[in-house]
Amino acid sequence: MSNTSAIDGSTTRSAQIGFVLHGADDDALRHAERLAGDLRSRGHRVVALVEDARRTTNLECVEPESFAHDLDLAVSLGGDGTMLRTVRLLAGADVRILGVNFGDLGYLTVIEPNELEAAVERTLSGDHQIESRMLVSGTIDGDPETLHALNDIVIERSPGDTTVRIAVAIDGMPFTTYAADGLIVASPTGSTAYALSARGPVVSPTHSSLQLTPVSPHMLFDRTIVLGPESEIELTVDGHREAVVSVDGLTMRSMEPGQRIVIRRSERTARLVTFGRRDHLGVLTSKLGLRDR
Repeated sequence: MSNTSAIDGSTTRSAQIGFVLHGADDDALRHAERLAGDLRSRGHRVVALVEDARRTTNLECVEPESFAHDLDLAVSLGGDGTMLRTVRLLAGADVRILGVNFGDLGYLTVIEPNELEAAVERTLSGDHQIESRMLVSGTIDGDPETLHALNDIVIERSPGDTTVRIAVAIDGMPFTTYAADGLIVASPTGSTAYALSARGPVVSPTHSSLQLTPVSPHMLFDRTIVLGPESEIELTVDGHREAVVSVDGLTMRSMEPGQRIVIRRSERTARLVTFGRRDHLGVLTSKLGLRDR
């Protein structure tokens, strides 16, 4: 392989770069095809999952469990959903993520498509900063797998049910039992996702905290509780109705009455590439149209 600038700018070597594409966006595919061809011609290895790689001739196929192996940089070409998919694929690996906005909202993405080539070059040369984002984790009684979310873990009613009852304990102390559509435990990044729709607070994404937000509770107390990053939240399905657990918008499994999930700060983080200090409030006002009000 030819020598090229390394991801940290400290040595010269070839880099391994992983692409994650929005499955239905032809524009993202065209940009990926062109950039991957250029990177390969300069000695870099460019990989993607089978469903992404088979749509272009310049991406090497890898299995999901191998995607993060030896990866120097992950490039997400899509919207916020593609960024969440990228974080899941990395599974806690210490890999930097460059988000390119081919979607509508773009809270998580940093650059626009016309900036892609220059942004990748700057990242490979070390001319960038890293914004570390907190994740949340959840463990369900009797399940060996730990769930990790960049935005949120949600416990909600099963389809067809009117509500679900969820008993809450915080740091080992009983708090209350909610009858609601569900409960959201969000990271600061996730405060502008589902939690925002449920009237939760907007939290700086670089802050460290947990937010517990009820969804349509059948009780007078409907406020978000903002907890410290080391807090532990226990949610137990109460009554006779089962619940459903969703992670970053993906339904993962059901929980039976009496079953418990413990949610806390994850040991994983997401390492997002930025170029200078990002104006998070500016992004919010732009995306929500607040400047016109």
